[in-house]
Amino acid sequence: MKKITFLAILLGGIAFGQEFLQPSDAFSHKEIVYLTLADGTELQGTVDDIDRKKGLIEEIVIKDGNNKKIKLKPEQVKSMYLMPTKLNKLTKMSEALHEVNNYADKRLNNALTGQGYVYFENVPVMVKKKRTNMLMQLLNPDFSSTIKVYHDPYAGETTSLGFGGIKVAGGIDKSYYISKDGETAYKIEKSDYKDAFIPMYQSCQTLVDKYKSDISWRDLEKHVYEFSTTCQEK
Repeated sequence: MKKITFLAILLGGIAFGQEFLQPSDAFSHKEIVYLTLADGTELQGTVDDIDRKKGLIEEIVIKDGNNKKIKLKPEQVKSMYLMPTKLNKLTKMSEALHEVNNYADKRLNNALTGQGYVYFENVPVMVKKKRTNMLMQLLNPDFSSTIKVYHDPYAGETTSLGFGGIKVAGGIDKSYYISKDGETAYKIEKSDYKDAFIPMYQSCQTLVDKYKSDISWRDLEKHVYEFSTTCQEK
């Protein structure tokens, strides 16, 4: 059984480069956090507390090098790197397989994401036809140069595949927030994906022709990855 589990993890790890990160909601109070504020100020410290309301971050409290507490509202934060608390065996393997390439957003710190840090940024989003700003976790840092996929804190999750308590495959959310070419992010749901597919990828006819006869929500990661890599190379 151990051999089967290890093989499953290994095979699952091979595809890590084109998979979305698992959303994180608990963070280390020991590892250094890195924040850039809206005014350009850069801060380092450790997490003291993160308050949420309906899944969204309402306040971040960090301690600086002098153990002084600094309270920040989401609108004060431009971006931040946080270390999740639950780095299981599979996540550790993903660090080794982390892919530093030309398909990531050039503003990202690959050295930090390669260590297992997750990245949040303040982005404009459409919520019920109203434009607002939200501090969102980026789920595809390795291939985010064209399409960025953000965690929807209200999303449900599809069935996942696991061995020995370790998630290997599946389990993607039923909705995400998508931003293409730096535009305002919008929500895309599993039930709407077939209708959204061609408008979303129409600038890459090769990808559209390849998948239009069998559009599956479970292939969203693959579609975004190919659009951000193969299509952008042409």
